[in-house]
Amino acid sequence: MTLEERVRAAVAALMHATGESQTDIAAALGVSQAQVSRRQSGSAAWSLADCDAVAEHFGIDVLDLMAGPTRAFEALPEERRRRPGRRGGTARALPEQEASR
Repeated sequence: MTLEERVRAAVAALMHATGESQTDIAAALGVSQAQVSRRQSGSAAWSLADCDAVAEHFGIDVLDLMAGPTRAFEALPEERRRRPGRRGGTARALPEQEASR
């Protein structure tokens, strides 16, 4: 698997794990959803700056993103992960977690 393929797979895995869409990623990067789509399809490349911004958005190290989907998912903070049965958006703390803050 090439580096480009690992990054695309990692971004896809992180989007799935958090329930975020390409539109959510685009907003975080300050680009259009179409630009994220082109990067994810391989018709455009993820730049190093993009990788850094995506990693920061998900709260992981850029090296974990570049290592591929398994490592990116493992590095994803638990609070960012989508809870079972929840669709879309960034995972939020459970009510009992918020009460203990």
